[in-house]
Amino acid sequence: MKGFPDLPPVWMALGLGVAWVLATYLPLVRLFGPVWQAAGGLLAVAGVAVIVWSAWWFWRKRTTIEPHHAPAALIVEGPYKISRNPIYLGLLAILAGAVVWLGALSAVAVPVAFAAILTRRFIEPEEAALRRAFGAEAQAYLARTRRWL
Repeated sequence: MKGFPDLPPVWMALGLGVAWVLATYLPLVRLFGPVWQAAGGLLAVAGVAVIVWSAWWFWRKRTTIEPHHAPAALIVEGPYKISRNPIYLGLLAILAGAVVWLGALSAVAVPVAFAAILTRRFIEPEEAALRRAFGAEAQAYLARTRRWL
């Protein structure tokens, strides 16, 4: 993966592309209608809102938002009271909303695969970095706050 920009939004864009290709060329079954398309759109918009709210906390705490960088602060306020990974949850909501909007059965597995990629490539290493940087405080936060929702 040398040269690949290993960032969650890039993986999400890749997932959106795969979902679109599957829905367009191999839909299997069309499941949803206009009401579901609207719901998918709302889910995607909610995902963007969660990302903006979560990113604001990184700015407020003056710590890096980029994965694979050492954290300067442990954020436990705002959306981080509910989920340890609200930005990833927002990205997943955008992708899931797009899949619902597309309405093709073949694309349903894409958000599941995306969640697995996020967990393995980003969440697990970030949790280890938090433990190294913040010790018992991080461990207590990780124990009391859900990973996803």
